[in-house]
Amino acid sequence: MNAVLAMPLELRLAALALAGAWLGSLVNWGAYRLAWNPRTISPLGPAPPAAPPRRAWDRLPIVGWLGLRRETQTHGRGFWIRPMAVEMGLALGLPLLYWWEVHTAALVPPALPPPAGPALSMLHAQFLAHTLLIVLMLAASLIDLDEKIIPDAITVPGTLLGLFLAAAAPRSLLPAAVPELLVPPGGHVPEQLWHLFDMPEVPWPFLDLTSPHGWPAWLDGRPNLLPLGLALACWWAWCAAILPRPWRGRHGWSRALALLLARLARERITYRIVAMGAFGSAAMTGVWIVGGDPWRALLTALVGMAGGGGLVWVVRIVATAVLRREAMGFGDVTLMAMIGAFLGWQACLIIFFLAPLAGLVVGLVQVVVLRDSEIPYGPFLCLAALGLIVFWAPVWSFAWGIFALGWLIPAIVALCMVLMAMLLSLWMVLRKALFGWPR
Repeated sequence: MNAVLAMPLELRLAALALAGAWLGSLVNWGAYRLAWNPRTISPLGPAPPAAPPRRAWDRLPIVGWLGLRRETQTHGRGFWIRPMAVEMGLALGLPLLYWWEVHTAALVPPALPPPAGPALSMLHAQFLAHTLLIVLMLAASLIDLDEKIIPDAITVPGTLLGLFLAAAAPRSLLPAAVPELLVPPGGHVPEQLWHLFDMPEVPWPFLDLTSPHGWPAWLDGRPNLLPLGLALACWWAWCAAILPRPWRGRHGWSRALALLLARLARERITYRIVAMGAFGSAAMTGVWIVGGDPWRALLTALVGMAGGGGLVWVVRIVATAVLRREAMGFGDVTLMAMIGAFLGWQACLIIFFLAPLAGLVVGLVQVVVLRDSEIPYGPFLCLAALGLIVFWAPVWSFAWGIFALGWLIPAIVALCMVLMAMLLSLWMVLRKALFGWPR
């Protein structure tokens, strides 16, 4: 890390621009090869049968697409514009994110002392985690835009990566701003209050399971069995959620359950997921024994995973019941679980309320102009997550007082579910009046 910090900032930003372009190439490869209908557009893969062989410089990010325009007859006019824009966007965006998160420490509360020493290492860990999450969300969003599905091949490894980073680098999680009550107007946190946080060298806490409240002793690691049970429950709930589970209820519950169990026993992926669950349980138990910040961060990521995915799952169930058709794909559930593993349950709740704002505007335009009510929701979840990361300091400065309500939060969420059901019912009436029924 010292060698990195010794480099001039301009050189670091230039290196990140190159890294962003190559990451954009990987995103394009994933968007085309991990889709339900794979395509041979990415130069990192084989050339299509009807196209001439790929040249070495075709595989270069950004500029390589100018040469690949010769494959227009195979892939369609202008096929190269979007992937080139993806690579250019990451080549520009990654240095900007580094400048924002590390150089200006924009996610850290401005009232705190400027980061130095170990704090800079933590900012780099935070930047790495957010870079990986953005890359995963971008690949998932492109596939969702193309096919209205989000593959487990992106969200499942992404969730595992988020859990690993939380345990290995706890402060890769979002920083938790200091409540304003501790900060004099226009001032800094007094040094005599630094003992309230975890490390004098890093005088801010990371966003944990109980933020903005303090961490209770009963959630610590060994010998407390209750938090270990909570962690394992979240873990196995996620493992069960990604199992193949077709439900055929037309012939009764007993018949449907028998078919489900037979399908699970027949699929190889069932045994792989069970093995992954057993290995993950052993690893979590090891972190629980170690305790400290790694355990706090891992438990936070696990609850974020279960809370984020569970929240969207409930929305999916309610919306499907009201609309009498599948309202959201299960890929949105696994996508939000991945985001929750990186950002925590508090961030997922904020994203849940932010995403519909963009979705509503785009959805109305699409319905009125294109007469199409099928809107992929994953990109809006990702866009809200990106906005939350970039503007985290002011968002948390505003939102921490709401999360301080504690156990009133579930009641507020339940009320929002009821309001959502009412709004969807109103939408059904309007759609019937505008376009006829069914549509």
